[in-house]
Amino acid sequence: MSQLKWYFEDFEVGRTIEVGSRTVSEEEIIEFATKYDPQPFHVDKAAAEKSMYGGIIASGWHTCGMIMRLMVDGFLKEAASLGSPGVDEIRWIKPVRGGDTLHVTTTALEVKPSGSKPDRGVVVTQWQAKNQHGELVATIKGMGMFGRRPK
Repeated sequence: MSQLKWYFEDFEVGRTIEVGSRTVSEEEIIEFATKYDPQPFHVDKAAAEKSMYGGIIASGWHTCGMIMRLMVDGFLKEAASLGSPGVDEIRWIKPVRGGDTLHVTTTALEVKPSGSKPDRGVVVTQWQAKNQHGELVATIKGMGMFGRRPK
């Protein structure tokens, strides 16, 4: 674990970490939704064009999955992550469409050492995904457990 970049001690309230970015295609959106969220505005181009969205949009769950992948690839695999006791809030603010590029950051909101396990602490974070125009498309607020830096 000593080769990791991020430990509990590295977090402070307000610290924002740029996680990474990813472009999604309309084909990916339809493929995900066909398997997991087959609502018409996710899978049927004609129906989606007639909907209030005016075209195919990504499932919010797909957006969460893409955010999670970016979090793992750009942050968590380099961290002393011990998992998460849960997510408190997910907001889907603006539709994600084929061709959009998601840019993800994570910001520490609270940093609490464990009272019962001195080898770890909990960090409450706000993840934000913005599209290529800088528009906020989704937020996730949750908790992560992180190990302390080995001595």
